[in-house]
Parts: sequence; C-alpha cells; structure tokens
Amino acid sequence: MHGGALTGWLLTALCAVSGAYCLARTRSGTRQERRTARAEAVMGFGMAVMAVPAALLTPPDWAWAVYAVLFGAAALRALWPSRHGGHHLHHLVGSLAMVYMAVAMAPGASEGGHAGHATAGAAGGVPLLTGALLVYYAFYVLRSAGRLIPAVGVAGVHGGPGAGSVPGGPGTPAGGRPELTLACRMTMGLAMFAMLLTL
Repeated sequence: MHGGALTGWLLTALCAVSGAYCLARTRSGTRQERRTARAEAVMGFGMAVMAVPAALLTPPDWAWAVYAVLFGAAALRALWPSRHGGHHLHHLVGSLAMVYMAVAMAPGASEGGHAGHATAGAAGGVPLLTGALLVYYAFYVLRSAGRLIPAVGVAGVHGGPGAGSVPGGPGTPAGGRPELTLACRMTMGLAMFAMLLTL
C-alpha cells in the first residue's frame, strides 16, 4: 500500500475484526438482520484479504477476477432490496466499489495496484469515479460517527429511552450492542476510504 506495510496490516486487522464481529452477529436477530450481517462479514473479510501487504501475499492474476465476480454477485443480490434505500443502498455501493477496485487492480488494468499490492506513485482506476466514492465514504464515516457519539451518551450514561436503540439500520441486533454494530460499519467505511485513496 502507498502508506507502507504497517498501514496495510492495520487495515487487514481492522477489516478482519469487523468481519468476525459481523459473522458473530449472524447467530441472532431476525432473518433480515442475519442476512445483513452475512453480507457485512463477506465485505469485511474481502477487504481484509485485499489489504494484506504484498510482501506477505501477492495474489495470482486470476484473484482479481474472482473478487469482481464475488462482489458483482453481492451487488446483484443487493440491487432489489436497495430500492428501499437506507443500508441496503449502502451495501450496493460497497459491493460495486469492491468490483471497481478489483478491476482497477487487475493485471493490465493499470500500471499500479491497490492496498498492499500497489507500487509507490502508481495510479489506477477512473479519477472521477474514485473521487465520487471517496466523497461518499467520507460522508458515510462522518454521518456514522455523528450517530454513534450521541447514542453512546444516551444509552451508556443515562440508560434512558434511547438505550439500546441506536439507529443503525437493518442488521442492528435487537437487545445486543447496537453501538458496536454501528462502530463496525463505520470502521469498514473508513477502511474502504483508505483503500480507495491508494487507487
């Protein structure tokens, strides 16, 4: 990654922990919440593998095609529910962003790569599209942080009517730790922003 191996390892760890937490969420909640948690786990683990520094793992040329197909399928699956907007639409944008990064990193797509597989000074992707995704994820992270801070104050300190009701959208576990779900989503959004910066 442009920021060095340490940045790649930090992104790998953050995304892997987020994916593991999402995987743990698949054991409880409604059917829709479990489905959302599975989609988020796939996204977290996919981002973790993509961020592994090249010094440890240089993926084979066909790996980027597998990424594109996997997240293309995830995008198709998110397409119908995304008509309702909200978190479903965010899943669609995230899946398409992963397809975009996989295509931009594929051998022959550009001289550069992404995450741990980029060379210093190399650029890939379409600048306008990369910029639009960067703006989207910057706003997503800021919005998530804004929703998280008041929720912790209300639920954690006062235990009042807002306790346990963080507006995390579909996939927020009922009776669980909704602030962790929101923090997990914010972390993955921040990681996606950092990965897009390397294109």
